[in-house]
Amino acid sequence: MPLITEVLAEHILVTSRRQPSCDDRNMALKCVLDLVGAAIAGRDMPGPTAVRATARALMGAGSSSIWATGQTASLAGAVFANAAAASALDLDDGHRLARGHPGAAVIPTVLTLLPETSAGANDLISAISVGYDVGVRIASAQMPKMIATRQTGRWASVAAAAAAARLLRCREDQVAHALAIAAVLAPNQQANGSSGYSQLTGNDVKEGIAWSATLGLAAVQLAIGGHSGPTDVFDHPDYYNRQTIVADLGERSHLVGTYFKPYACCRYIHAALDAFLMLVDRSEIDASDIKCVEVETFGWALKLGNKRRPTTLVDMQYSLPYCIAIAAIEGRDALAPLGEDLLGREDLSTFSEKVLLSINDEIDALFPGETLARVTISTSSRRLCSEILGPLGDPKHPMSFEAIEEKFLRVTRRVLTPERQRQIVGGVLDMPDDHGSGLLMALR
Repeated sequence: MPLITEVLAEHILVTSRRQPSCDDRNMALKCVLDLVGAAIAGRDMPGPTAVRATARALMGAGSSSIWATGQTASLAGAVFANAAAASALDLDDGHRLARGHPGAAVIPTVLTLLPETSAGANDLISAISVGYDVGVRIASAQMPKMIATRQTGRWASVAAAAAAARLLRCREDQVAHALAIAAVLAPNQQANGSSGYSQLTGNDVKEGIAWSATLGLAAVQLAIGGHSGPTDVFDHPDYYNRQTIVADLGERSHLVGTYFKPYACCRYIHAALDAFLMLVDRSEIDASDIKCVEVETFGWALKLGNKRRPTTLVDMQYSLPYCIAIAAIEGRDALAPLGEDLLGREDLSTFSEKVLLSINDEIDALFPGETLARVTISTSSRRLCSEILGPLGDPKHPMSFEAIEEKFLRVTRRVLTPERQRQIVGGVLDMPDDHGSGLLMALR
């Protein structure tokens, strides 16, 4: 029986001989515009700012673009910087099966590497598709007994390596070793995030995506240079479920199962926000009239930091009560992106104390396949209850390209001129014709 890295390597090479499907093409364009918007909106956050300085100091100068900054760095440095910006605000896409965020690793890798290749439009779309697909397969195959943490950094390196290997048209043996190297060098992430042991999760390391993406690219370059890795890394059933990785391989890319996020906070919070905002819009309730907000949801949402007095933007991104308070007092638009002006607000903290969280067994049983919530709002005279709802942007409640374009315009409105916004949107739409050259020019 061939090793899983060998099976995946053969699959990646086969995609170079196929035309991407229309579904893959359309989803890839949505993913690129969404991710670029998240990166530009997150560009000036403390984490990405520190990464840019560190990347130039440690990884050297070069001609690779750090998006929308006018700065350049080495190829590795630019991937590190662009992925850090993309994952800074929790606006980046995700995948329910992976319980994580493939786009913030795959798309910075592909777009930053693209000028170093002779890749055409089909190669570009195919690299994005295979990066998402391989990443999601590895993530969803992790066995929780031996790989307890669910952080994206654990597998994003493999996603980035798959995408880079496809774009560079590596040999099959090089791809197998690149995937193995990427898996072994990935950050362990045991401390951070909702599944980590640390209690101080409001930090810029987050899920380790930026470092993991950089490692994925490095793994490919190492494999090209003759470096080897343990190619049986995925062939141990205590750690990975083989059938989950190989099921329907080549028949359907997991790219098409990507979800998009209208709000700049953890996906586990979105269903509750949608249900709350629906009740408010339908009933025209003023925040001052609300006595209590009851949120029934799944257990992992209650494992978030959920601070009612957050001290950092990351704290806010992982606080269901505080995000509900923002929605109630400041409205939907304040959630994309979250701003530092929302920190230290006594009115928001006071309202967040009215938000009560509980686990609904019916909802919990459907996780991680679905991330649902039911919200009940109580006033002095009324009690309003939503249905059990899933979040906007999931495949069952998809966001169109037009909706993602509207999100892009909204989240970048403070950092880009309208003309620059139009250039980037146009560059994404032209990708099938100009192989991404217009977009890369607009992102300088």
